[in-house]
Amino acid sequence: MLESKTKTISLTILVASLGYFVDVYDLQLFNIVSRESIAGIGITDESLIAKYDYLLFLWQMGGMLVGGVLWGILGDLKGRKNILFGSILMYSLANLANAFVIDMTQYSLIRFVAGLGLAGELGAAVTLVSEVMTKEKRGYGTMIIVTMGAFGAVAAALISKMHFAFLGLANWQIMYIIGGVLGLLLLALRMGTFESEMFDEVKKSNVEKGNFLMLFNSQERFKKYMACIFIGLPVWYCIGVLIKFSESFSITNAVVGEPVKVGFAIMYAYIGLSVGDLFSGLLSQLLKSRKKVVYLYLTAIILITSIFLFTKNLSTELFYALCFIVGLVTGYWALFVTMASESFGTNIRATVTTTVPNFVRGAVVPVTLSFKALETSMGNIYSAFIVGVVCFTLALVSLFFLEESFSKDLDYVEADKPLELAMT
Repeated sequence: MLESKTKTISLTILVASLGYFVDVYDLQLFNIVSRESIAGIGITDESLIAKYDYLLFLWQMGGMLVGGVLWGILGDLKGRKNILFGSILMYSLANLANAFVIDMTQYSLIRFVAGLGLAGELGAAVTLVSEVMTKEKRGYGTMIIVTMGAFGAVAAALISKMHFAFLGLANWQIMYIIGGVLGLLLLALRMGTFESEMFDEVKKSNVEKGNFLMLFNSQERFKKYMACIFIGLPVWYCIGVLIKFSESFSITNAVVGEPVKVGFAIMYAYIGLSVGDLFSGLLSQLLKSRKKVVYLYLTAIILITSIFLFTKNLSTELFYALCFIVGLVTGYWALFVTMASESFGTNIRATVTTTVPNFVRGAVVPVTLSFKALETSMGNIYSAFIVGVVCFTLALVSLFFLEESFSKDLDYVEADKPLELAMT
């Protein structure tokens, strides 16, 4: 009986990991092929391509923000397993449809739907794995999920460099098809997984489940929720600013050699993320602490960001090595999502674990806009530095006030209560 349960837990972790692999593949695939795909549907003006590239990104992020709330609530109402596979099905079908868009209206709508689907997988996966594993070892499960997932970006970068010839389809179309097919293949493993027993128990009770407003009607819960979000900001600051605009930074800092390509910068950064997530998970289990490891990583991020922004005349190879190190020191994504999951009761855990990473991903929009707004007056280096300082400060202060969650018993629920006003 024990052996059978162990096998089922292992399969659940495998499916969750592969699901996140395809999730990240699609997220980074869009960054890599968006301009090529826009040109592929007949838009050739460079200014229009740049405009539509950003608009499509906003449609995708809008879908992720809406989907984060939607899937989170459904995860607490209908179950973690159902949401895990429902989200995989949605973004897989969206990927397939993306390969055959013929205009910007279709493209925008499908990126929104893809964003909806992509929003649910990680939160459902981490919630499910956290609840089916023992409290002492669940960190290993989430570590495997995020480490495996980061390789999805590597796969997207490598596949984008290949040249396919199939039924007259362009490379960007085939890459979207590959993502869709990979996701659909995962659905074949659905029957081998099982639902969280904690959720099954709460489902039978009369306790309120999946109430997103519960995160705002208690000062304690609200502060804890916002702290969970702020802790993750440096990760997407590094990916959304340092790596996304790596070509621009390389020109400003006079990188010597071949021109830096953002696709390769993303690939090296995500290889670093995979290694970083692996080590942060292992270190967390060794030190029996989430907070100590995140403090360590945040300190390293501040140091590496300064080196990245203010070092001139590097070779292209060393610049890519620095992109790898940026990814390495931001590899606490698994810990950050695990901390969010461990900080709230079973009746709203999926809501929190799904919305928090998506709100952090969504925060890349105001972070990027702030960077661009400051860039016009002070240049890209100092603009990025100032935005980074804000992100790092919010993360460090939030981490200080968040309680340690390692080995915390998750079998409890959040009681609904009115907002405690500061004056009372």
